[in-house]
Amino acid sequence: MAIWFARSRNIVFSLRHNLNLPGILIKRDYSPRPAFTNSQLSSKSSVFLDSFTSLRHESTAVEKQLDLVQRSDEENPDQELDFPGGKLGSTSKMKFIPESSPLRVPCYRVLDEDGRIIPDSDYIPVSEKLAVRMYEHMATLQVMDHIFYEAQRQGRISFFITTVGEEAINIASAAALSPDDVVLPQYREPGVLLWRGFTLQEFANQCFGNKADHGKGRQMPVHYGSNRHNHFTVSSPIATQLPQAAGVGYSLKMEKKNACAVTFIGDGGTSEGDFHAGLNFAAVMEAPVVFICRNNGWAISTHISEQFRSDGIVVKGRAYGIRSIRVDGNDALAVYSAVRSAREMAVKEQRPVLIEAMTYRVGHHSTSDDSTKYRAADEIQYWKMSRNPVNRFRKWVEDNGWWSEEDESKIRSNARKQILQAIQTAEKLDKQPLTELFSDVYDVKPKNLEEQELGLKELVEKQPQDYPPGFQI
Repeated sequence: MAIWFARSRNIVFSLRHNLNLPGILIKRDYSPRPAFTNSQLSSKSSVFLDSFTSLRHESTAVEKQLDLVQRSDEENPDQELDFPGGKLGSTSKMKFIPESSPLRVPCYRVLDEDGRIIPDSDYIPVSEKLAVRMYEHMATLQVMDHIFYEAQRQGRISFFITTVGEEAINIASAAALSPDDVVLPQYREPGVLLWRGFTLQEFANQCFGNKADHGKGRQMPVHYGSNRHNHFTVSSPIATQLPQAAGVGYSLKMEKKNACAVTFIGDGGTSEGDFHAGLNFAAVMEAPVVFICRNNGWAISTHISEQFRSDGIVVKGRAYGIRSIRVDGNDALAVYSAVRSAREMAVKEQRPVLIEAMTYRVGHHSTSDDSTKYRAADEIQYWKMSRNPVNRFRKWVEDNGWWSEEDESKIRSNARKQILQAIQTAEKLDKQPLTELFSDVYDVKPKNLEEQELGLKELVEKQPQDYPPGFQI
């Protein structure tokens, strides 16, 4: 990436010199910018966003927040230092920056645990139609998780990951985005695809790797993807999607698209180098990217206390010059408002934004995990029953008179029937032919790949009992 970045700068300088195009490089503005509170950044303040946009210059690469440029009593106003990184005040007192603030960053929320709106909350109003649709998708996601999990336990699919406890992050974030926004998921966000119209049959086809699977059976289950829905295919390596999201966002910026890149990561993924590379790249290139971190407390069996010593994830954004917010990930209204506001900032102001969504992974990490080996069963039960994001949002929808027990029974019954039917259909479809293992890489197959394909065909013909029924050469 560093080599590419250096070459890109050389190209830009060459174009400026040879074509007399001074505008190719972004103008840097070193003037102070106003600092804003979370309440000012809330959904109700569309007027604020418009007025803030009018203050924006072409670049914020070396933007100075007011609280950073205010002089302390220890600074000498007559001893200003000028460095390539900007002008700085000076002090004769040796003082180290503390490792953390004495107060933790607060968590933005709108609904209390009983599903009632907290007085004086700043949030974006949600219509009855949108609220009902959000809840229906959350309920469907719950049913889908349960049935596919059981299908794996029955040996019908090889692997599965649930979103139990994180349904609000899935659906509320998806509802806040535009269909034109490009999503680069981790692996615990199938609700985003569900919201965008990926059918239950398509989910089943992918998990079974049959002929109708868009990925041609090459990926393990839950690695969904859809060009039609602007949703990159899930990849197993942790955090690789973050630098990619910075690139996608920069591409959207260059093409002047009214859209942004949106990428998801878990708390464990922030320990990967790609997390830091992705955020720094997006900040420096001023790419419209919304980074959403699901801080669910556990990176498989590693607790967050063993991941970092900082105040969670939200403070890491500021280190890279990225506006950030911490939100209650179990509060659908708070997630919706935060993501929609972040998306508007990213697109209008051409800047990255980081969201830390606090939640809890109620389910096992995957079907390969038994989380009771490293956390107490009563802890899991508490979050499942007392802090359930679906129940919390349902209470609010019901209190508004938009939902009933009859509606609840109907949506879950219909979802169950459709998912079971999708699984039965997916099971009956043939698997992808063996030739698909060797296609879509080279325009013309090299000789060594042709030899491998021939050898595999001969092996299957020689030992057909070692391969599943319907396996095609």
